[in-house]
Amino acid sequence: MRRPIIAGNWKMFKTNSEARLLVTGLKEKLAAVHDVEVVVCPPFTALASVAELLKDSKIALGAQNLFWEEEGAYTGEVSPVMLRDLGCQYVIIGHSERRQYFGETDQQVNKKVKAALRHQLLPIICVGETLEQREAGETDSLVSSQVEKALTGVGAEQIPKVVIAYEPIWAIGTGRSSTGEDANKVITLIRKTIAQQYQQEIADQVRIQYGGSVKPDNIKEFMSQPEIDGALVGGASLKVDSFNSIIRY
Repeated sequence: MRRPIIAGNWKMFKTNSEARLLVTGLKEKLAAVHDVEVVVCPPFTALASVAELLKDSKIALGAQNLFWEEEGAYTGEVSPVMLRDLGCQYVIIGHSERRQYFGETDQQVNKKVKAALRHQLLPIICVGETLEQREAGETDSLVSSQVEKALTGVGAEQIPKVVIAYEPIWAIGTGRSSTGEDANKVITLIRKTIAQQYQQEIADQVRIQYGGSVKPDNIKEFMSQPEIDGALVGGASLKVDSFNSIIRY
């Protein structure tokens, strides 16, 4: 039985003081939650103070990105060693906004995935199609390719540590969301793709989330699907009450 995982991607929101307020509220609301793994992913500037607040809680800390080298002359980048030192357990890799605005490629995503795993960080790997690709009937081939390339060279023993987030790009921040049934079909395909690369027994251990305008009023639809193991939540994770409602679906 795969344990559900719900992660909040704060994107470029929340100052350090705002982040502390949000986490303090979440700790209070979620103290009794045991059946869902909860992850918060603040901006880099708030990671240290949020980590301090989370020390006595069951909420896990994640980062929104990393660079694949341990150190070096890479101005503006953050290494997996730095994230581990801060107390991060997870890291989001390959989010569509990274791909769209910063030109991140499948090959770079793969390098980041392997770097994360080398340093005991659990990657949340984002895959998904644009509206144009969806309407052209390219969803299955595109998403399968993204999964295959992200996992190239990753050992079978590491795969159960990986989380995949299916995020249709047309549903991110638009207020539009996939139906539970459609999301489940794509996530079934993702699991099949992993099984073909490795084996079914390994694929069955991988947790696969849905992301894309997840809100308190639609989370049940997604979580009722047999292949969906959680959610990667954007805007609705920025307020205590809405994120709490999602986690308590």
